[in-house]
Amino acid sequence: MIGMLTGRFVAAEDGGCILDVNGVGYLLACSARTLDRLRAAEGAVRVLVETQVRQDAIVLNGFADAAEREAFRALVEVKTVGAQKALVVLSGLSVDELAQAIAFKDRKRLAAIKGLGAATANRIIDEPAMQKWAVGRPTPEADGAGATVSGIALAPPGAEADAVSALINLGWKRPEAQAAVKRAKARLGEEAGLEGLIRDSLKELAR
Repeated sequence: MIGMLTGRFVAAEDGGCILDVNGVGYLLACSARTLDRLRAAEGAVRVLVETQVRQDAIVLNGFADAAEREAFRALVEVKTVGAQKALVVLSGLSVDELAQAIAFKDRKRLAAIKGLGAATANRIIDEPAMQKWAVGRPTPEADGAGATVSGIALAPPGAEADAVSALINLGWKRPEAQAAVKRAKARLGEEAGLEGLIRDSLKELAR
């Protein structure tokens, strides 16, 4: 199984590109966002790969970074959302935008992606595993390994720290996430749980 390729971008293909690796051209399926990044790169580029073996073909899906690959892995687990539709989603929204749309249950935002449709958008939004990914998704390291973000030493313990980490994963900066969670805890009380803190903080940050 191929997990990564390093080579030179040769040309865009329908739904992907060709990567020259030591004289061998690999056809990669990829999102429009990854394709744009590969086009702009100079010299050799590293592409993370998710290999899918089907009865009729071996498909290499390429990603410019590990965050997009993790989002792809989550999306293809949703019923009727295969690799092709997952790449359509990732072409329409960045990983952070996708996570926010799912966390806020923003069905219109997903349905507006060209080639997706309302039924598939609803299926993604309503999938419990996608909700879990959106709030507690892994933040991959630069080398491609996944590592869940945790609170720094000065972060408050328990649910408050977890809520801060979840908001950071959704794209907010640590200072604003900490401030929002602190205010949410003040409103909800000391016994506030993780889900309540995240929900209340998201409502404030969305204003």
